[in-house]
Amino acid sequence: MNTIFFLCGMTAILSVVVITLYMVLSGLPAIREIGLADFLFGKVWKSTAKDPQFGILPFILTSLYGTGGAILLGVPVGLLTAVFLSKVAPRRVANVVRPAVELLAGIPSVVYGLIGMIVLVPAVAKTFRLANGTSLFAAILVLAIMILPSIISVSETALNAVPPEYEEASLALGATKIETIFKVSIPAARSGIAAGVVLGVGRAIGEAMAVMMVAGNVANMPELFKSVTFLTTAVSKEMSYASGLQRQALFSIALVLFLFIMVINVILGCILKKKGGDK
Repeated sequence: MNTIFFLCGMTAILSVVVITLYMVLSGLPAIREIGLADFLFGKVWKSTAKDPQFGILPFILTSLYGTGGAILLGVPVGLLTAVFLSKVAPRRVANVVRPAVELLAGIPSVVYGLIGMIVLVPAVAKTFRLANGTSLFAAILVLAIMILPSIISVSETALNAVPPEYEEASLALGATKIETIFKVSIPAARSGIAAGVVLGVGRAIGEAMAVMMVAGNVANMPELFKSVTFLTTAVSKEMSYASGLQRQALFSIALVLFLFIMVINVILGCILKKKGGDK
C-alpha cells in the first residue's frame, strides 16, 4: 500500500510538472518573437489584422479588476453566510440553506452565463441606461455569485472547527454572542477562511464560459460599463481558428494565466505556514 500511495503522489506531481513544462515551451516562442514588454504592456490586440499586434495589457487588467470586484462583493456575503450557517441559524434553517449553497456549486458555468446573458445583461443596460449591458460590471456580478459556494463551504468548515472553549471563555468574560463571533471565532478560523477566499479567486480568474457570455469580448482597456475581454475568454474565443504566431500568442496568454494561479497558490501556502508557525 505504501508503494501504491507513493505512485499516486508521484503521478500528481508528474502531472503538474508536465503541464508546467508544456505551458512554458508552448508560450515562450511567441513572447520571444513579440517581445516581453510589447506582449505584457501593449494596449492593442489585433491578432487577425494584416499588421497584427499582440498586446495583452487590457486582458491582464480586466482579469485583475474582474477578480478583485468579484472578491469585493463575494467575500463579505460568503463569510457572513458561513457565519450564519455555523453560529446563528437554527438547524432547520441551516438544513435548507446549506443544500442551496451546494446546488450553487453544482450549477454548470454555461448555465450561469446563460442566465446572466438573458436576465442580468438586459437589467444592467436598463438600470444604467446603456446601449449594451455586456460589460465588466455584469461579469463581476456573475463571478461574485459563482465564487460564493467555495467561500461559504470552506469558511463554514473552518468556523465549525474552532474549539468551543474559545467561545465559552469569551462569553464567560461578558462578551456578547456577536462580539464573540467577530473577535474570537473568525480570527481563530482565519487560515481556513483565507483558503476559501483563495479558492474563490482561483475560480474567478479561471472562469471562461460564463464570462464570455456576459462581458462582450472586445479587447478594450477595462472600464466598468464597457465590453471587455478576460485572459480566459481571449484564449477561448480565438483558439478554434488560430494558427501560426496567433496560436502561439494564445498559448502565451495561457502561460500568464497559469503563472497567476501559481502565485495565488504560493500566497496561500505562505499564509498557512505563517498560521502554523504562530501556533
